[in-house]
Amino acid sequence: MAFPHLARTDLPAHPTTLGGYARLVREIAADRDRWEPLVRYDALTRWYSRLETGPGYEVWLLSWLPGQSSGFHDHGRSSGVMTVVRGELTERSLTAGGEGSRALAPGGLRVFSTGYLHEMVNASLEPAVSIHLYTPGLVEMNQYPASADAVANAAAAADAGRHRVH
Repeated sequence: MAFPHLARTDLPAHPTTLGGYARLVREIAADRDRWEPLVRYDALTRWYSRLETGPGYEVWLLSWLPGQSSGFHDHGRSSGVMTVVRGELTERSLTAGGEGSRALAPGGLRVFSTGYLHEMVNASLEPAVSIHLYTPGLVEMNQYPASADAVANAAAAADAGRHRVH
């Protein structure tokens, strides 16, 4: 295979549960020899590379220079697990209930569900690197305006749509 880092064969089985996805993200994060040589930084935009794919999921490596941000977004139909492996990121989330902010440092895991609306930003003075697993694989990332009112309205609409019976 031309890209051996995309298809792991050392796992007993591909994960299918939240616990399995979290375990996989922790294993990849701990294996610095696997991802560290791949890291690149781009002064113009966040850099990213797919690390692995499996049935129903994919894993991405992202780098963030100081000041780089994802903008407010959701992941469409995908849920996921992410961790910071170098530096620190700040996550801002907005729901119909209000705004929240948290610092994400190496070692912690963040789990998010379908329709979760947030922004990731490197607010520090040092580069950061993170690993993200999406299930199903990421096929859409909806961007939202940066104003708190617009994002809160979008979050309320997303919450209402998620709870609608189809």
